[in-house]
Amino acid sequence: MAGKTQKTSSFEAALAELEQVVAEMEAGQLPLEDALAAYKRGAELLQHCRGRLEDAQQQVRILEEGTLKIFASNFADNSSGAGNTAKREDA
Repeated sequence: MAGKTQKTSSFEAALAELEQVVAEMEAGQLPLEDALAAYKRGAELLQHCRGRLEDAQQQVRILEEGTLKIFASNFADNSSGAGNTAKREDA
């Protein structure tokens, strides 16, 4: 456990490793030094996962803002007349 200080890039890989660390700690069989190393690694993994989730949430917010603005604009254009067909600017 003490040798695992590498950075984990994938959220899924970090989460899987975090689950493994938690399981090892919950088993209660780790010597004190290994338990401290596991706790430290778990904290690093948790911070990594939280950061990746926050990044993903921010990206979703940005995408939703653009999509919602376009949708609201199209809805306003379409509500003044001819049915449910969307107007295409490029057609």
